[in-house]
Amino acid sequence: MTFSKSNRTPLVSVATAGMVALAGAMALLSPVPLSAQGVFSAPSVRGLPDFTDLVDLVGPSVVNIRTLERASVPEEGASGTDEQMLEFFRRFGIPIPPGVTPRGPRAERGPSEEAQPRGVGSGFILSSDGLIMTNAHVVEGADELIVTLPDKREFKAKVVGTDKRTDVAVVRIEASGLSAVKIGDVNRLRVGEWVMAIGSPFGLENSVTAGIVSAKKRDTGDFLPFIQTDVAINPGNSGGPLINMRGEVVGINSQIYSRSGGFQGISFAIPIDEAVRVSDQLRASGRVTRGRIGVQIDQVSKEVAESIGLGRPRGALVRGVENDSPAAKAGLEPGDIILRFDGTEIDKSVDLPRLVGNTRPGSKSRMTVFRRGSQRELSITVAELEPERTASRPSAPEPAKPQPAGTAKALGLTLSDLTPALKKELNLKSGVRVESAEGPAARAGLREGDVIVAVANTDTGNVAELEAALVKLDKSRPVNVLFRRGDWAQYAVIRPSR
Repeated sequence: MTFSKSNRTPLVSVATAGMVALAGAMALLSPVPLSAQGVFSAPSVRGLPDFTDLVDLVGPSVVNIRTLERASVPEEGASGTDEQMLEFFRRFGIPIPPGVTPRGPRAERGPSEEAQPRGVGSGFILSSDGLIMTNAHVVEGADELIVTLPDKREFKAKVVGTDKRTDVAVVRIEASGLSAVKIGDVNRLRVGEWVMAIGSPFGLENSVTAGIVSAKKRDTGDFLPFIQTDVAINPGNSGGPLINMRGEVVGINSQIYSRSGGFQGISFAIPIDEAVRVSDQLRASGRVTRGRIGVQIDQVSKEVAESIGLGRPRGALVRGVENDSPAAKAGLEPGDIILRFDGTEIDKSVDLPRLVGNTRPGSKSRMTVFRRGSQRELSITVAELEPERTASRPSAPEPAKPQPAGTAKALGLTLSDLTPALKKELNLKSGVRVESAEGPAARAGLREGDVIVAVANTDTGNVAELEAALVKLDKSRPVNVLFRRGDWAQYAVIRPSR
C-alpha cells in the first residue's frame, strides 16, 4: 500500500493536535458557565461521544466491494500505476494520463484477458439473506464483484439493479444468517447531530470516521436532497453507511466537495429513505419508474417574486412546456409558477422533480399555479419519465414591420406584432416580438427576437395592448415582463432610467 505525501503528517503536528484536542476535551468536561461571564445560563454540556458500541453494533454489517474488469494487462516493462491511484482518478473525474495502466504481479506475465482489479468501494447488508446496498458508481462497468465480509469471507456478487439518477445500487451474495443494518428515520436527523461512517477508504477496510451533520436537504442533484456532513470520506468510502448515535443507517456516503480530490471537510450522503424507496423498486423489477409532466423549470428570484405580486420567492417557474405532454394537456403555460403539487408546498424549484418523480405514472395529481397575479388549480395525469429530449430550435422568424411604441420606446424597446407563422411555430396565441432592446430593456436581459407575452401580469396580444398596459403603470417603478426566448419562458424586471 502506498500513500501520497499529503497523508504523511509530521509527528510534531500530530502531537500538537493531540494536546489541543485534549485541552478542548477537558474544557468540554469542565465548562465555565457563561452566566458567570454575564452572558446567559447555558444548558448542561455533555462530554464527547463514545463510538465504540456503535462500531461493535454496525461494523459486522459493513462490507468491502472490489470490482474487476476484463482488460489486457501490459507486458513486462510497461509503465504502471497502483490501482488505488487509478480509483482516485476514476472516482473524481480526473483524466488518466496517457499510457498509465494498472501495476501488479500479473503485469510480468504478458497480455491477459483475465479479470483485473478496477476499483474498491463499500456497502452494507440490507437483509440477512445477502442483499447489499451500495452506490451505482461503485459497481458501474464492472465485470465481476467481490464482496468481503468483516469476518474475511469472500463472495461473488450479482447486481440486482442500479439507478444512476440517485447513485443507488443493490447487489446480492449467496449467503444467509448475515447481520443486517437497522434503517433510521431521516426526518429525525438534526443539524449538529453526531454521525459516524464505516467504509474502505483507499482499500483500508473497516475504517471508522465521525463528525456532525452540517446541513440537510443540500441541493446537488435533481432527485436527491443530500445530507451534508464533516465526516471524513475518501475514495473507497463510497457506498458505505452513515450512522446516527442510535446505531441506525441514515444515509449512503456518496460524494465529497474537493478541489484536490481528497477530503476537505465537506461530504454528502444519500438520505436512506430515498435510497430505500429506490432499492424497493430495484428489487421488484430491476429498474426505477418515475413520473414526469413535461416541463422545464427554473428558480423564482426575489426580484421577480416581488414584482409580480408573489411575495417571497417560492415555487417552480415554468420556462417551457413540451408539446403533447401531461403539462400541456393540463393547461400549464410557460411563465406559470407551480406553488403546490398534490398539496405539498414547493419552496424551491428542485422540490418539483422529486415530488413528480416519486408519483406513480398514470395517477392524477393536483397543482396550484400562480398566473398573472392570481392562483388557480389544475388537474394533471402524470406520465412515465423518459430519456431526456433536446428541445427543437425554432427556425428563423419571418421578418415583421416594427411599429412605433411611445412608452415601450422609453424603456428601450422597439416592438412588432407577431406574424401568423411565428405564432404557429411558437405555439402562441398572442405576443409582441422585440425588434431591438436598448438601455433599460437591454440591462434587464431582453434582446432581439424575444417575444413578450405579458407585462405587469397583463397579457399582451399586440403592440397596442402592450402600450395600453404600460400607460397605466407608474413610470418610475420597475416593470415585470414575461417573455419567450425560443422554447423557453422567463421573467425580466425592467428598471426605468432615472
